[in-house]
Amino acid sequence: MTEHQSLADRYGTARSPGKTRRGPILFAIVAVVVSVAIAYVAFRLIGSAPLSAERVAFTVRPDKTMEVTIDVERNEPQRPAVCVVRVRDISGAETGRREVYIPPSDGSIRLRTVITSGSRPVTADVFGCTYSVPKYLSRP
Repeated sequence: MTEHQSLADRYGTARSPGKTRRGPILFAIVAVVVSVAIAYVAFRLIGSAPLSAERVAFTVRPDKTMEVTIDVERNEPQRPAVCVVRVRDISGAETGRREVYIPPSDGSIRLRTVITSGSRPVTADVFGCTYSVPKYLSRP
């Protein structure tokens, strides 16, 4: 037996160069497609909120109430919305909340509301906002 024959018997014959590259190239294409799909889904779920509100100011009143000013930004300003604004006492416990109707507008809107608290309020924040306006808050 020659040396060449014994190596072929031991290790097999040489592969053609085209077949060895198909696997990694196919894997790379599938990996790119899956990565793009994951990025798209993450952007849709985690991307910018369609409706957001921010507390701009608050004023504590002597009668256990607080006046809160909020700015609301929407991706669809012509749709009504509702935001829940809450006040907290010195321990951080929520002591009052109010649903604030956000009427349709041309752009961002600034609103004021007064919230009654169970104890002396020290701060306020916006709990959340939604386009799902309850019927009792809807206005004609």
